[in-house]
Parts: sequence; C-alpha cells; structure tokens
Amino acid sequence: MELLPEGQKNNTEVNWEDQQKINNFSTLIARKDRLSEELKGYRTEKEYLDDLSMEIELLDEDEKVNYKIGDAFILLKQEEAVEKLQQENDHLDNEISRLESLVEDLDGKLAVLKKQLYAKFGTAINLER
Repeated sequence: MELLPEGQKNNTEVNWEDQQKINNFSTLIARKDRLSEELKGYRTEKEYLDDLSMEIELLDEDEKVNYKIGDAFILLKQEEAVEKLQQENDHLDNEISRLESLVEDLDGKLAVLKKQLYAKFGTAINLER
C-alpha cells in the first residue's frame, strides 16, 4: 500500500534507529497531549477558585460558609474559607508551573526529534498535526 502521492516514491530506507526515533516521537506526543489536557483542567479549576475567592471575600467576616472537603461540606468562618482557598490556589499554581515545565521539556525533545527525522526523510514523513 502506497501512502505517498501518485508518482512520488520514497527511496529512504527506515532502519531500526529511525524507527525507534519515530516511536519515541509518537510516545512524546501522546504524553504531551495528556499533560496538556491535565493542564487545561487545572487552569479551569484555578479560574473557578479565583472567582469563588472574590465572592467569599465580599461576605461578612463573621458569616459561615459551606466549604467542601472531599464529599462532605463543613461550615467555616469566612476568614478560614479564604485561607483554605488560598492554600488550594497555591497548590494549583505549583501544579500548573510543574506541568508547564514538563510540556516545555517535551516540546524541546520533540523539536530535536522532528529536526532529525525531517533531515533524513524530508517530505516523505509528516510529523505535523
């Protein structure tokens, strides 16, 4: 089965090392996709927490707030709820930074592999989405 356009032939032989690079590229792309989805989820959760924090800060200091921990709700003073939200926000910031760093690292590795594979195969390989 020929995957190249009509009239175009692939004269480049794929050796074991090239196949390992292609497999590694595919694995890294899949990992980057998973991390990007996780990062998107964390960013959405952070937006929700930021909005919630602003709303809770507008309440009276003596007012009690339902705060969810796991599957249960507990009543906390407004000040304690703001503190807990700040801790969660800090945790999310750390996770977002960690994931962004991992994605950047993967992008660097992918760029190197892409350069090597395009250098050998030229237009005979498509690594773009």
